[in-house]
Amino acid sequence: MNYSAIAFSEASKRFQERYGSRVSYARMEPYKITDGLTDDELHFIAHQDNFYMSTIGENGYPYIQFRGGPKGFLKAIDHETLGFIDFGGNKQYITVGNLATNNKAALFLLDQAAKTRLKIYAEAQVLEIKLDLPDYKFRPERIILLHVKAYDWNCPQHITERYTLEEIQEEFMAQHEYINKLRAENALLKQQLAGK
Repeated sequence: MNYSAIAFSEASKRFQERYGSRVSYARMEPYKITDGLTDDELHFIAHQDNFYMSTIGENGYPYIQFRGGPKGFLKAIDHETLGFIDFGGNKQYITVGNLATNNKAALFLLDQAAKTRLKIYAEAQVLEIKLDLPDYKFRPERIILLHVKAYDWNCPQHITERYTLEEIQEEFMAQHEYINKLRAENALLKQQLAGK
């Protein structure tokens, strides 16, 4: 898999030449070949609770859709395949409609707390399913498999750090526990001093 071969069109390369980055990218391109996702990518993907997915419509316009769920809802099937269950939503079916005529997709995964982003090019495969999850309010309609063709990590420049409520609560809980520990130690020391 070579990310540059997919991402860098001739027009992109001309802009790289114009703005001075072409030489370094040309030097790196032969070495940016990967044989599937590594454990680093798989670990990152397993901890994400959302991503953006881009497809192309029959009219040539791109469409970007937000996908969210519990951490790890985007599953690694193997080192070259990702998949997720597509639940019923607003019933517009733009993404699956686009994939019916052009199976090319791009994923953008962003961890703002870690200031890290991963871009993935894939070819999608849509598998219709009939599955009932009685304890979940949304109905699964299909599985979308993503056959990874290339990926690249992006630099952290310009990523604003943001934290989820869960991350903030975890941090506050750690501080709260530490404060309670200090209070208990302080009370014990006061008792010991009073007993002298």
